[in-house]
Amino acid sequence: MRSGSYNLCNLPPWVIASRHFNENPQPLVIQGVRQANRFLFTKLDTIASAEERGVIFNDYMSVKFQLHHWQDQASDTARKSLKNSYLRFLRGWMMDSNSIEGAVLKGWVESRIGIPPTFHKIRIPGIHAEEYMVYAVDRTRGSERTSAINSQLDLLFEYCQYELGRAFPPAVPCIRLFRGTNDANDHEVIQTLGRREQIVRLNNLVSFTSDEERAWEFGDTVWEIMAPLAKVFFYNKLIPNSILKGEGEYLVIGGEYLVRRIMCTT
Repeated sequence: MRSGSYNLCNLPPWVIASRHFNENPQPLVIQGVRQANRFLFTKLDTIASAEERGVIFNDYMSVKFQLHHWQDQASDTARKSLKNSYLRFLRGWMMDSNSIEGAVLKGWVESRIGIPPTFHKIRIPGIHAEEYMVYAVDRTRGSERTSAINSQLDLLFEYCQYELGRAFPPAVPCIRLFRGTNDANDHEVIQTLGRREQIVRLNNLVSFTSDEERAWEFGDTVWEIMAPLAKVFFYNKLIPNSILKGEGEYLVIGGEYLVRRIMCTT
């Protein structure tokens, strides 16, 4: 099991990345984030509308990280640092998960969850491999573009988990998701369980959709997984006017997953 040497989570990386976690999910908590932002979550508890809570969250992020003050900064660098908020990085991921913005999101997973990426433009065999530097350079370049991006993403993840906790009852720990891919054979297969089922090591952050038909638009192979809600980093309906609206898209923390190949019916 590949994992980083440390994380900022309540469980060790090798546990979170394992197939056993997916079978028996537990809540994931980024250390200190909810406590430091308890006013926000106390306020959210009083609001019945998910859309209104999303507006409150956006406003809170803008004020906390001074994102609305970007035009007031004295230099171009400072203005870009505030203007390039977490929304910019989500947009970048949507366009290309191998972009600089994608590297930053993968870097957040590595630093907070402790799971390093297995792919960024090229396959990454390990954190000491030469290929890892391609990702590391992009991650550094992207992180320089904005202010406290990892702290912004910390709060985004905790808010996502908060909303999922309100949307799903405790008896529903997982959600069925689908992923279309053209490179199914390039993934590391841990174990073959049958003609259509395998244990596969996925990248540390992966896009899925809740719409099976939509998944076929992205590849000639479609995988079905049961994703723990605890490993959902972001989903398209989380915030108002989402940049991912209409795609049923979910960004899911990776590791070892049981994938079931869906057969095309047309």
